[in-house]
Amino acid sequence: RVPPELLFDQGLGDLFVIRVAGNILSQNILASLEYAAEHLKVPLAVVLGHSRCGAVKAALETLAADAEAPGHIASLVAALTPALADEAPLGEDPVDWAVRKNVLLVTQQVPLNSPLLAARRKSRRLKIVGGYYDLDTGAVEIIA
Repeated sequence: RVPPELLFDQGLGDLFVIRVAGNILSQNILASLEYAAEHLKVPLAVVLGHSRCGAVKAALETLAADAEAPGHIASLVAALTPALADEAPLGEDPVDWAVRKNVLLVTQQVPLNSPLLAARRKSRRLKIVGGYYDLDTGAVEIIA
């Protein structure tokens, strides 16, 4: 929704940015992360979710309707399902709660699905954190 370079006060080309709806993890995302870490020596990976995420909202609506998403969107819904398995606590916005949960899950899944990234993390050459960007305030909160 907003260029990460603006959020983190960086110039164009200073960040290696991988964008995907819903911050889901796939082989291509892992390959891109491995490339950034191994070849570009990127020391920090940030999984950044944001408020009012349309992909998460669409997945929640699809599951609530017990429907099947059209086309390849079904794979997006399937990838987000673990973060949507539990209902949001009372008083919490279901979309934002699921966004945060998904960010936490993805930050945990990255090293579990990539021995290369796990090794870099273990040797402290790579840190993996989660963040939440609030579209209303412009603030980024580190959540994992």
